[in-house]
Amino acid sequence: MKNQIVDANFPRTLDQRVYHLGLRAGEVANRIMTLGSPARAHAIAAFLDEAPPPFSLTSERGFTTITGRYKGVPVSIVSIGMGYPNADFFVREVRECLSGDMLVVRLGSCGALIDVPVGTVVAPVGSIAVTRNYDYDFVSGKSEEPPYRTSKPVKADPILHDAVVAALNATRPSEITTPIVSHTMNASADSFYSSQGRQTSFPDHNADLIARLTSEHKDLATLEMETFHILHLASCWGVGAESSSADAPPVPHAAAAASIAPTHAPSTQTAVPDVAASSVSGEPLQPRPRIRAAAAQMVFASRTSQEFITPQQVTAIEAWTGRAVLDALVGLAVPPDRLHDEQGSVWEIK
Repeated sequence: MKNQIVDANFPRTLDQRVYHLGLRAGEVANRIMTLGSPARAHAIAAFLDEAPPPFSLTSERGFTTITGRYKGVPVSIVSIGMGYPNADFFVREVRECLSGDMLVVRLGSCGALIDVPVGTVVAPVGSIAVTRNYDYDFVSGKSEEPPYRTSKPVKADPILHDAVVAALNATRPSEITTPIVSHTMNASADSFYSSQGRQTSFPDHNADLIARLTSEHKDLATLEMETFHILHLASCWGVGAESSSADAPPVPHAAAAASIAPTHAPSTQTAVPDVAASSVSGEPLQPRPRIRAAAAQMVFASRTSQEFITPQQVTAIEAWTGRAVLDALVGLAVPPDRLHDEQGSVWEIK
């Protein structure tokens, strides 16, 4: 049975759970690693502290959130699947569950456009979007429009980017010899196939796409499907962050259940948080809260040699980079008044 939804503009259940991720306030921390694979999320979650026991919830839409502490600091690991729409659900819905600042590192796989071995880890300084142009005539191939469009670059947060690079270098196991690349750009595409230049039976008119991208952007190194959208939302959110002017609907005494039950007791925070206010004083934060975002990308495929990573390499690279991203997140200081309230949260130590 579906839960009742109380607001078509920003859907929540009666007990204030956001529609797609299934979370409510106190179930996602300010420091977040996001990735695509739920198996990768659970593997990296093995690094979290034993106490309090990590909270885990998988929503009806397939988003998995694991929240606990790492070296004593609250963190969340959120598996979102692939693509711009899922990245959009993640950033927007998590943002509305949190007060204060939000630190996000995307850890994912990518294809390399430069001559580096699979297993290389790339921390891009920024990203461009590559999108299929729906006004192009893909049937005839005769059109005044280009088949693909590219955006202007958006930058990663430099402080968080540098923290990720430093943590990758500090934690790299001696047996991993593939390089860390940290001064290049990424391209995020809206398709794994057409707008990444892959050839299928569809008339995608993309045979020269990669050559055009690398010609227009000399520092372009990787292709994937999520980083641009996360960086874009992070870069445009902080300036206009405002408290919601609408009154939250009343919370019933018998709260609705999560779509899929969490592994242990959920948050007892039933109020919609004021994203722009201090959880300590309740006063508006100055400077305004912000979203810092960066990325670390594991090269699974070489688009120059067509080489693909082995399962053994994946296991080793994921463990290293997962721990490094956690170290980067907890290593950045965030003032207490810019963190979400711990009382009633799933990471509260009782």
